[in-house]
Amino acid sequence: MNQNMKKIAGYILISIVIIVTIASVLSIWDLVELKNVFGKTGKSLFVIFLSSLVILFITSVVMNDDKNKK
Repeated sequence: MNQNMKKIAGYILISIVIIVTIASVLSIWDLVELKNVFGKTGKSLFVIFLSSLVILFITSVVMNDDKNKK
């Protein structure tokens, strides 16, 4: 696959992950109640962690340059 196509596909996938992450965090924090602040904070951090793992995978596998390959 062409390098430009790989980069475009990678950026599209990253933007989809960011949109889903924002939607997930907003759905977790629909109404802020003082008794659920710590639970919602933990869920939000978990969602952000998972989305960062997906972005790391996309950048390392899909957008990997072929400079190191011989």
